[in-house]
Amino acid sequence: MNRRSLLRKLAGVGAGSFLFPRLQAGDDPRDFVLHSEAKLVLLDVSVRDREGALVSGLSQDNFHVFENGRPQPLTVFDHDDLPVTLGILVDESRSMTPKRADVISAALAFIADSNHNDEIFVLNFNETVKHGLPAATPFSDDPEELHKALARALPQGRTALYDAVVEGLRHLEQGKRAKKTLVLISDGGDNASKHTRRETLDLVERSIATIYTIGVFDAEDKDRDPGILRHLAEISGGEAYFPESSRDMLPVCHRIAKDIRARYTLGYPPPEGSDGHARALRHIEIHVSAPGYHKLITRTRESYVYEEASK
Repeated sequence: MNRRSLLRKLAGVGAGSFLFPRLQAGDDPRDFVLHSEAKLVLLDVSVRDREGALVSGLSQDNFHVFENGRPQPLTVFDHDDLPVTLGILVDESRSMTPKRADVISAALAFIADSNHNDEIFVLNFNETVKHGLPAATPFSDDPEELHKALARALPQGRTALYDAVVEGLRHLEQGKRAKKTLVLISDGGDNASKHTRRETLDLVERSIATIYTIGVFDAEDKDRDPGILRHLAEISGGEAYFPESSRDMLPVCHRIAKDIRARYTLGYPPPEGSDGHARALRHIEIHVSAPGYHKLITRTRESYVYEEASK
């Protein structure tokens, strides 16, 4: 099977890259790990030049991947606009009330820019996390149905941001696309979650999802927390955006949609037992060079947790 055929197969059947188990009631989210049964590490990689423009047309030879400082042989390379399983997480707490119309408009523009084969779902969250789509519809690519999902909730109460991220990662696992992405729109504050900040960050670090965050808050917002939005994006290989006002969200959503569709997919088999530990955090570096470019900047996740299979 050639590389393109392999990647197409993964895109059709789901998480062929990292084994990402579902959380059941009572499970500790810190137990999300990558097992050695998952024979492929897939990396979702954005490449930009020094001016911030997306760089297309690179070949596999332009990329060099290192795990814990050791070069890894790429067995998968693709730059097609592959469909993704995508979750849009929308803060519906009371503090978001004056921004709600702009948030919905920007999210709809983002959906319109997405691949028509994407699997999309919506989570609305305040003190609780609710699915915007009907229970019998886990994903949709219908703009009208997704509009209803975005508009279903009413802003009220406090903010369970960590719980929303955890539920978003859970729901991504139900999707059939190999690439997984969350777009989180919030003021970043959390004052109602059952999960802790540390648990949530640990879970993101162990997941395969790329997370984009959009912080929409005013200087006087007491609950704003840009730090958590930056951190979620950084450790997952995504990007954090902070438009000056909610009215400036539209170009941000266009940029995110374009970035998702232009990312490279790299894959390599994880070296088994090379670090001498059955369970370990492994660090990833990607170097990219190409004629005509002085410096190329990549964004992808920088680590994953590897765990050997039980004998």
